[in-house]
Amino acid sequence: MTAPPIPVESALKSSQDASSPAIVFEQVSIAFERKPVLDGISFHLAKGETKAIFGVAGSGKSTILKLSLGLLKPDDGHIYVLGEDVTELSEEALFDLRRKIGMVFQESALFDSLTVRENVAFRLFEEGNVSEDEIERRVREALSFVELEHTVDMFPSELSGGMRRRVAIARAIVTQPEIILYDSPTGGLDPVTSNTIIELVVKQRDVYKTSSLLVTHRLQDAFTMANHYFDRKANQMKPLPPGARGEVPMGFLILRDGKVIFDGDVHELAQSKDEYIREYIS
Repeated sequence: MTAPPIPVESALKSSQDASSPAIVFEQVSIAFERKPVLDGISFHLAKGETKAIFGVAGSGKSTILKLSLGLLKPDDGHIYVLGEDVTELSEEALFDLRRKIGMVFQESALFDSLTVRENVAFRLFEEGNVSEDEIERRVREALSFVELEHTVDMFPSELSGGMRRRVAIARAIVTQPEIILYDSPTGGLDPVTSNTIIELVVKQRDVYKTSSLLVTHRLQDAFTMANHYFDRKANQMKPLPPGARGEVPMGFLILRDGKVIFDGDVHELAQSKDEYIREYIS
């Protein structure tokens, strides 16, 4: 990413105390057709932390994102998002809470019939209380952040797969959310394009310091995030010194058989003696 640095507005003031976790799962269980997917899992996402979620197919990674949004209700346990118990909220209250959450869907999920501008602005249009000038400014800022301002009048069919993912990130950040949920943002992309997307996620993490959960099937993506930081002056991702930790916390959550078997940072992960974990990360 060689474009010059851009000014980025501060994120909206948090609706909760800075010391409070952004997301908390307490003994959460859910099953589909009597098959347990999550079995009494507990973890928390600290304010400003990014946490990558791993596990084999069907281990419940994307289910965690849907539960966090209140799209699914757990069979047992409680889930707190920005201090609200989503397991107890009405649909109207959930709608208000979701305004504070950005979602980057797998395969981008852009509207084919809308331009890039209209796709990025979609949630601002939905809110109905944002002026056209403010919408235009925020769309331009979000697209500039992902270095795609020149695509504003194009349609998704005119974009490459990587560009569509970058537009999806712009759409997620345009409302200046307090939490971002990423569902396999690099799935199906080649390694070079995947690295471009991960650099944007790192940029979002280090510039906005937004609390984030990231589901990924690529261990390399999360290791890249854990071992790099975004240099705003150079406007590019750079490696951290060996053994150093980034300014923004980066965690790893590993699921197995419906349980959380690891919850810690990359240094703790590297020192794990668990045979399954060591084989998984090898």
